[in-house]
Amino acid sequence: MTNRAHVLLWTDNTTAYLDAIKAAGLADRVAIDTLPRKDKPSAEQLARTEVLMAPVVPPGLLPSMPKLRWAQAMTAGVEGWLALPDLPKNLALTCARGTHTESMPENIIASLLYVAKPLAVAAANKRAGKWVHTVAQPLTGKTLGILGLGAVAGEVARMAKAFGMKVIGTKRRPEKIANVDEVLPAERTDEVLAKSDFLLLLLPATPATDNFIDAERLAKMKPTAWLLNFGRGHLIKDDDLIAAVNGKTIAGAVLDVFRQEPLPAEHPFWKTEGILVLPHIGGPHPQRDRFVARLFVDNLGRFLDGTPLKELVDRTAGY
Repeated sequence: MTNRAHVLLWTDNTTAYLDAIKAAGLADRVAIDTLPRKDKPSAEQLARTEVLMAPVVPPGLLPSMPKLRWAQAMTAGVEGWLALPDLPKNLALTCARGTHTESMPENIIASLLYVAKPLAVAAANKRAGKWVHTVAQPLTGKTLGILGLGAVAGEVARMAKAFGMKVIGTKRRPEKIANVDEVLPAERTDEVLAKSDFLLLLLPATPATDNFIDAERLAKMKPTAWLLNFGRGHLIKDDDLIAAVNGKTIAGAVLDVFRQEPLPAEHPFWKTEGILVLPHIGGPHPQRDRFVARLFVDNLGRFLDGTPLKELVDRTAGY
């Protein structure tokens, strides 16, 4: 028992993680503590924990964990972790990048269909008892631009190609990606803005991407183009987007992420015609814990064997 690595699962639903650890044959190699999010780790837990899995932790906690060597974030975004003033320099931090690929791509495609097809209009007309002939816009032949070509974007591209769309986008380190027609460096973002009929934001939240979509960049888009944000709320300068939609600089926007969530009732996004507010439905999935558990257990085995961890966070890049 003394040779087991001490693991703290600081989350409310631990069944998927415990089952995955057992299924992977790692249960005899670890000693596991589970703790609901509302509770704080005890002094004993802080003293013995070597591996921590949690959504994020409050300031002041990590320095009181002398044996902690690796922390697994439960989300792809780690801005909360990186904002900690006392994040140990030598702590290995991994994120849950890639665990949204079974939910978010479908929800993004649903948003494309919502914009292009008059189903919402038909539903409203049905409630009013009106027969109004409308014409659906085709996705075939349209260009989907993606800023942030990662794992989710790759699956979105695969689905978009099935609709006959052209897919272009940017990646920090450009490389050939299946189903993406053009992969450009971030310096050529303006080309993606100008060519896209739909612009999808999947960028991480970093100082470099804060207010990335502002009046200047919105003005480079087609007046018929739609903006879809499934990345981070901080990517958009809110007032500039509202002005662009009201002024017909772009056709509209579908937003799933916001600077403050829940979105305050007084926020003008709610009343801006042409902006659809989604309650952060992009990533959640009924079985998402199972997906995160799969990554965590893979990394746990690597940690125990002393091999490189997957989805390590690049603190300089911010993700």
